[in-house]
Amino acid sequence: MLLLAIDTSGKQGSIALARAGEHSADDDDVDVIEVVPLAGGTFSALLVPQIAVLLSSHGFNKHEIGGFAVASGPGSFTGLRIGLAAVKALAEIFEKPIAAVSLLEVCAFASGSHGKIMAVLDAGRGDVFVGEFERPNRSGQPPREHILSRNEFLSHAKGWTVVTPDPMLAEAAGLAGLPVQLLDPIATDTVAKLGWRKIRSGDTTSPQALEANYIRRTDAEMLEKIRS
Repeated sequence: MLLLAIDTSGKQGSIALARAGEHSADDDDVDVIEVVPLAGGTFSALLVPQIAVLLSSHGFNKHEIGGFAVASGPGSFTGLRIGLAAVKALAEIFEKPIAAVSLLEVCAFASGSHGKIMAVLDAGRGDVFVGEFERPNRSGQPPREHILSRNEFLSHAKGWTVVTPDPMLAEAAGLAGLPVQLLDPIATDTVAKLGWRKIRSGDTTSPQALEANYIRRTDAEMLEKIRS
């Protein structure tokens, strides 16, 4: 399968083109062909033309895409909407599966860790995006993703292995005596690899159901934070 992965969640973005499942039925059978960076602030103008150029440069066309993996959040409101809109349109036209990939899930996957894993990303304004994962997942419970203040995160993370690509969060976790793993920056080739696992397992979504995962606080939580 020819797999197209897109990440427009941050200031910078990228597109990855990969072949998946062509050598074996293994979930890890993903060969990344090329990753193309996208300059921040120009996603709406560059994304679709860059997809066309990427495919053409390797002798493919859009009809050969077999599936999509897209970073669904958390991240920039505008950036996420642009990436998701492009995937929605292409997947609907060509009737191909979509794997929506949480960036917190990407962190947990990239860490290779086992046990209780807490993936964290900076949410700005002193807040932290938190994803709680258990590998292997013996309970069958879905991962929990939410937002905490930095102090809440450090208190809540006791008993977990913290994984993050953010050096400042990794340093804070280490100073708090928590086991921590500093990851490489999130890359779209990892989004492609995790997306292929989801497609293989049938964990896909329709264009109509695809939504951004902003992980925002509820109104009550926002009011409580303002009061405190």
